Amino acid sequence: MSDSNPRHAAMAASTTQGVDADDFAGALLAGLNAGRKQIPCKYFYDAEGSALFEKICALPEYYLARTELALLARHAEEFAALVGADAELVEFGAGSGRKVRLLLDAVVRPRAYLPIDISIDCLLASAARIDADYPDLIVKPVIADFSRPLALPPVTRGARRRIGFFPGSTIGNFTPEAMVRFMRNAARLLRGGGLLVGVDLVKDPAVLHAAYNDAVGLTAAFNRNLLARANRELGAGFDLTRFHHHACYNPSLQRIEMYLVSAARQQVRIAGRAVSFVEGEAVHTENSHKMTIEGFRCLAAKAGFAPRAMWCDVQRLFSLHWLEAN
Repeated sequence: MSDSNPRHAAMAASTTQGVDADDFAGALLAGLNAGRKQIPCKYFYDAEGSALFEKICALPEYYLARTELALLARHAEEFAALVGADAELVEFGAGSGRKVRLLLDAVVRPRAYLPIDISIDCLLASAARIDADYPDLIVKPVIADFSRPLALPPVTRGARRRIGFFPGSTIGNFTPEAMVRFMRNAARLLRGGGLLVGVDLVKDPAVLHAAYNDAVGLTAAFNRNLLARANRELGAGFDLTRFHHHACYNPSLQRIEMYLVSAARQQVRIAGRAVSFVEGEAVHTENSHKMTIEGFRCLAAKAGFAPRAMWCDVQRLFSLHWLEAN
């Protein structure tokens, strides 16, 4: 890209906050040496993990992506009216950027797009595609862990207010307490604007089980990619065939819990350190909380948002919420 183009200069001036190349190694070792082994789910999304997740989204069992996309497409004009003209859009956990295009196409004169993600390569590739496809839009990637408090660049000149977009029910990966902490920070960043957020709903556990245990094994591969990533990046010695994928619904906590289960007694070296597993030992890799509509609205209000509009499909599988940050 040519630096003479101010739009491209903005792309080049991406900001990085709280992302350390050693984070994965440190988090992996700390989690696997804890009393109950765990790996933070934010490390799923390296290039290979992101590609696997895009394939998962196309599976017939995985209702979340297609239901949310249908809601976004059906109500795009309503979202645009709430957002207003000349807005700056901030996407938390930008991923491929597929969903935000529905907003960018509907909103009147969007001024800037700030995608936030921890996966550097995927973020910059997605931002570059948006930059190329929307020539009048300023694109400013922010490489950051949005689960932690963060700052954003000053609001773009000409933008009337800042709007947040958090699709995919990614908010469900937080505990309820962490959801409130995230939303409090988001409300501060978006003051005077709003947040459009996707929330997966409580439903028949059989539907949830199928979504996280697909017949072709893509979710299992996605889960095991955490170990494959450790092999690629840290020279770890995980044998992926010796770990089973396990995902189950916990009705008392209203969440899917995902694990990697050791198939045998084994020892693996990671960054020169040995980690032992007993047969049947589980490594917790993800929670995905399912909410009631009223339950989520109460959490949002507790965090300082004013819950306003809500959209839901006829089967009540998934919901989109418009929250105002006054």
